[in-house]
Amino acid sequence: MIKASEHITVFEHETIRFDKGEKRITRELYEALQLYYGKGVPYFRLCYNGIQFCEYVGVIQVGKTVIEILPKADKNPNLGQDEQKWRDVLIGMLRVIGVFDIHSTSNSHLNIKSNTILDLYFELFLKEVEFLVHSGLVKQYRKKQGNLTALKGSLQFGKHIQHNLVHKENFYVSHNTYDVDHLLHFILYKTICLIKQINTNVSLQSRIGSLLLNFPEMPDVKVTESTFDKLVFNRKTQKYQNAVEIAKLLLLKYHPDISKGQNNVLALMFDMNVLWERFVYVSLRKVIGRENTITSQTTKSFWKPQNGNYSSIRPDIVINYDSEQCVVLDTKWKNLGGTKPSPDDLRQMYVYHEYFKAKKVALVYPSNMFNSIGGVFSRLNDKETFEKSCSVIGVGVGDNITIWQEEIAKYIKNWMDDKSNN
Repeated sequence: MIKASEHITVFEHETIRFDKGEKRITRELYEALQLYYGKGVPYFRLCYNGIQFCEYVGVIQVGKTVIEILPKADKNPNLGQDEQKWRDVLIGMLRVIGVFDIHSTSNSHLNIKSNTILDLYFELFLKEVEFLVHSGLVKQYRKKQGNLTALKGSLQFGKHIQHNLVHKENFYVSHNTYDVDHLLHFILYKTICLIKQINTNVSLQSRIGSLLLNFPEMPDVKVTESTFDKLVFNRKTQKYQNAVEIAKLLLLKYHPDISKGQNNVLALMFDMNVLWERFVYVSLRKVIGRENTITSQTTKSFWKPQNGNYSSIRPDIVINYDSEQCVVLDTKWKNLGGTKPSPDDLRQMYVYHEYFKAKKVALVYPSNMFNSIGGVFSRLNDKETFEKSCSVIGVGVGDNITIWQEEIAKYIKNWMDDKSNN
């Protein structure tokens, strides 16, 4: 049984229960997840005495228990041996699409290999704030009211009478002050305190404690989406943007347990279908983008009701849009395992073929190895001479992310140039 402070690693679509199984959880953890599910989260579904994860991957922390959900596109039954491989794949994909921006001076030495996604976010945030403290926290002007022994700013007459009938040596004034007490630091300090509360990584504890000693204590403020909407970064505060973006993610994804106070939930989850689409798109842009135009989520009008706006179609990736060499790709994060694509996916590709006047269309899936299978749509009538085709491209998962990107782009480029699969 999983104890309250342990780390659980599962794969997408896996089920964990409190009554049986190697990854057996406590009933209390199940009830906490059940309560969290009631808030409308899409990351898992409830099943008999347990939960089944969906196509979302990442980390859910409940109290001190960390549940790490990894992607898995192969059929290898040796799950334990695959954990580090798929952890590296997930982190690598997130880095490629820009979720982990580790190229700035302040965060160029992150220990990527040994951490979970949650630890990476914590470490990235700590590195950013350490950089800000080292370079000097930015001061801003703010209005301040209170008693001073000298008249400064404007005298608040009503409050002066109220507070200083006895202490006539004081002046209750409103004045501008120039210091570090402003909203940016309120947000960062609140996030440091949150990380201190929920961190389970021993190697980060001393850094968190040291940062709290070096960062000035700030008042506790209520943080909502609107708090971040009203932030404006200028030349001096631009260096805060990375830290504030991570703070926003952590603070808004944190759900405190107001009933018991022990099962607070923090979820950092990613839809693998969206992640896979963005990863393939970025890989194509990086490797073959110079000789081809590559666009993502290109919209085309499809149907219009008598009253109202057009419905549209929007394939994942279009290469060489509006040309004779147009190619349309739709990405799907699932392993077909030798089965055929779904009829709905094939119908969708037929529509893309027609409406984009594409030379080729293909469904792109992860696979155990690189391969492509061609197929043709049936002719509408005997007079039709053009046979529309749709390929299924399997993308083998690589160990080195950079090499894997190159392999994906080159394989798809070779498929595009191959006239035998038209």
